[in-house]
Amino acid sequence: GLRIHEYLYFQVLSPGDIRYIFTATPAKDFGGVFNTRYDQIHLVPADPPEACGELSNGVFIQDQIALVERGGCSFLSKTRVIQEHGGRAVIIADNAYDNDSFYIEMIQDSSRRTADIPALFLLGRDGYMIRRSLEQHGLPWAVISIPVNVTSIPTYEMMQPPWTFW
Repeated sequence: GLRIHEYLYFQVLSPGDIRYIFTATPAKDFGGVFNTRYDQIHLVPADPPEACGELSNGVFIQDQIALVERGGCSFLSKTRVIQEHGGRAVIIADNAYDNDSFYIEMIQDSSRRTADIPALFLLGRDGYMIRRSLEQHGLPWAVISIPVNVTSIPTYEMMQPPWTFW
């Protein structure tokens, strides 16, 4: 599995205006690892975005990956809510929409609970741009491929978000 300070990459396949490869970091001391590569899976924004309780769109998260916003409760609590709704993983975007470079270390809270699904941290700017694109297109989710092995992609083909420096 991945260790702290390692990156995991995913690619948005649709909508096309955000068809980029995004960088995320795994939680430090909770959650599972990706044992399967998903070539096409839905990235579903949680409703409400902070996912600290019952979700109004939980049925759409079943067997998919949830996009959640930081804040309101612990990273572990969010991960457990998505797991309870049948999600395969959770990507937690920073709630600072202008954050385009600072990765936050997601650690376990003091509750002694556990989570089995992978939990990833995404920069706030990336999460915001994904949600904004979905809203503009009136789409309930994005289609992504995760994880993506970037070492097999020639540098000139790497479609990175234009707002992020690598």
